[in-house]
Amino acid sequence: MTTALDRGLGILEHLAAHPEGLPLALIADTLDIPKSACHRLLGELMARGYVRQVRAMGDYVMTTKIASLGLGFLSSSGIVDIAQPLIERLAEASGELVRLSVVDDNRLTWVAKAQGGRKGFRYDPDMGMDARLSCTSSGHAWMLTMTDERALELVTRQGFGTPKDFGPKAPTTVKALLGFLHAARVRGYAMIDEVFAPGMSAVAAPVQRPGRAAIGVISIAGPRQRLTPERIQALAPALLAAAEELAAASSASGLFSKTPLGKA
Repeated sequence: MTTALDRGLGILEHLAAHPEGLPLALIADTLDIPKSACHRLLGELMARGYVRQVRAMGDYVMTTKIASLGLGFLSSSGIVDIAQPLIERLAEASGELVRLSVVDDNRLTWVAKAQGGRKGFRYDPDMGMDARLSCTSSGHAWMLTMTDERALELVTRQGFGTPKDFGPKAPTTVKALLGFLHAARVRGYAMIDEVFAPGMSAVAAPVQRPGRAAIGVISIAGPRQRLTPERIQALAPALLAAAEELAAASSASGLFSKTPLGKA
């Protein structure tokens, strides 16, 4: 049975994908919610400050309240204070975008970033998104710490996604994905080329204390003309060192210190 909470969260997730806003009728039809119930839920979300109307009788849009809650949580956990100097240093050394993602149960979410000082085109995906495990260097780096069975379980739950939404070399089969993961385990880090997006390359390493599950991933991403395989190999030692340093310091974060023992 669908509850009001399910419907309310569904409305927020749907509005999050449409920052320009949506009319009541379209929200109700898309989510298969009776219009009267949808109107009531939107009113309650507005009263709590999560949603607002662009104008009277107009489209509904999300506010920044959820983003504020998320940022407040990360700030209280101490993770950003610990990680930011590390990823800024790595961004300066690489000249590219460096991101930190954290493991939260079955999800891997980008929570912090630092952009290198290069001019020109910059690769800058939105923070707060869950990484697509099948075709991101971050996803591959997390899954290299697991068994094939566990990795495939997570990818099956999330799905491979639509090929047209990613790069031309994105894996679309179990065999192709396992090829990426097996190669990443041999190297100790994941690297991709035109997998997540056309013209883009990335490399990532898991943040993991000995004997414990991975708690996050640090990645470097940029245009493949700059981030060549040779450049990735040159940056790998610094990336691995940053991941190891963050793992060692992670006990100071309440979020990281609750990570369970054992492999993910």
